[in-house]
Amino acid sequence: MQTLWSPWRMRYMMENNKTDTCIFCEALRQEDGPENLVVWRGEHAFVILNRYPYATGHVMVVPNQHVDTLEKLDAPTRAELMELLAEMMILLREEYRPEAFNLGANIGAAAGAGIAEHMHLHVVPRWQGDTNFMTAIGETRVIPEDLSDTYRRIRARVTARLRREG
Repeated sequence: MQTLWSPWRMRYMMENNKTDTCIFCEALRQEDGPENLVVWRGEHAFVILNRYPYATGHVMVVPNQHVDTLEKLDAPTRAELMELLAEMMILLREEYRPEAFNLGANIGAAAGAGIAEHMHLHVVPRWQGDTNFMTAIGETRVIPEDLSDTYRRIRARVTARLRREG
């Protein structure tokens, strides 16, 4: 028998859906850092690392407004969401050199949304062969980088980009 040690999973199982507060709204109230995982704030939306990523560099683009579906957002917010998606693809390409991306939204619990009450979009970097035997047969994802390292790398890219633009 083989054992895969993933102690972070217990925290997820114990805390998932055990609170009445929205994790995205809570992250907005906190100072940015490795604790809240917010890497970029725009006027209408922000970018946050996924605490339980599908792949290294998995981020979510989230509107500041607490709504459950895209069509409830105004046009400027929807436009900023799309701009932030594109910006994250640029930054992730620079930092991680992925070969492809999965972009997506799960709108509503029936569609698989883990946080259905606050819509968000996923940006998942992908590499040829990243869905290997562990995922396909063992139904286990292997994330090769610590989340705090991912935060530092992406935040550094964001900071450098904002300096160049500002």
